[in-house]
Amino acid sequence: QQPSVLPAKLPNLLVNGSSGIAVGMATNIPPHNLAETCDAAIALIKEPKLDTQAVLKIMKGPDFPTGGIIRGRTGIRDYFETGRGSIRVQAKNEIEDIKGNRQAIIVTELPYQVNKATLLETIAGLVRDKKIPDISDIRDESDRKGMRVVIEVKRDGNANVVLNQLYKHTAMESTFGVILLSLVDGRPRVLPVREMLGHFVQHRKVIVVRRTKFQLKKALDRAHILEGLIIAVKNIDRVVKIIRAAKDTEAARTELMEAFKLSKVQAQAILDMRLAQLTKLSVNELQDEFDALQKRIAELRAILADVKKVLAIVVKELETVKEQFGKSRQTQITSEAAEMTLEDLIAKEEVIISLSNTGYVKRT
Repeated sequence: QQPSVLPAKLPNLLVNGSSGIAVGMATNIPPHNLAETCDAAIALIKEPKLDTQAVLKIMKGPDFPTGGIIRGRTGIRDYFETGRGSIRVQAKNEIEDIKGNRQAIIVTELPYQVNKATLLETIAGLVRDKKIPDISDIRDESDRKGMRVVIEVKRDGNANVVLNQLYKHTAMESTFGVILLSLVDGRPRVLPVREMLGHFVQHRKVIVVRRTKFQLKKALDRAHILEGLIIAVKNIDRVVKIIRAAKDTEAARTELMEAFKLSKVQAQAILDMRLAQLTKLSVNELQDEFDALQKRIAELRAILADVKKVLAIVVKELETVKEQFGKSRQTQITSEAAEMTLEDLIAKEEVIISLSNTGYVKRT
């Protein structure tokens, strides 16, 4: 028997993301922060009428394992509401002053699924083709502590302008097109985030109920056998007499069933019992186990009778997963950044331009 779906304790599809292309359709789900996703699912269980705006306050947006910076919240809001949206992800970097009165751009995080080696080749190609002429050197100083790419800028160059050129021409800024396409009851559907969480909660409810039913059946079966064993140990001399007098196992089983009003399963359990279990102490042990089972059976029946108790278990398991594996966000979400050109960096001032007879231009 092959399961069509595994009983995941957390919304895996949102936490780990997924990407795939089928015939005539595609899915591209970004990874999300585990703690935030668990919190959103818990909030939805506690308040089923929760709207997208409220979910957005808990789940801020994608959280890529490679970090990076998401520019703007419009794309995030789009896919939270409709299941489709476009996100702009930029590399995380800072500008440092280096010797020789120059500047360097230090890149510490790249957008999701961007290959560092390919990116460095692309930058080198742009410098070679004079598309970004102000770069003097590129070095990869990454080690086991993390990523560090140094892009040195020429003395007369401006680091901010170079950075904008890199965003424009390389994968240091990339777009992640979100399509939350999932199989719902075997049919592909594009779902908003709130609906995806709703389906997950529904899935967990089914699992908790099935698991509880399975545990209940197991407990009832064991309690049934214990009842038989307690009867046998209490009437041990008679039981031994019946077994010794019987011509074979079949006859012994039938005789026990008739003598003590036992079921076939109980009679078989008595026949399978070891001699060591026939001591006086074992009656108390069996009785204790039986009493504990009765208590457990009552608990399991109470869970199956009350949906609120089922949901409480779902919440508790989500909280446990969050405590064990939750981490803080790695991807920052900021407002839209304006593009910067060389003209933007020139101060606005009133000037007089004079042109001489011989063709010289003077600015005053």
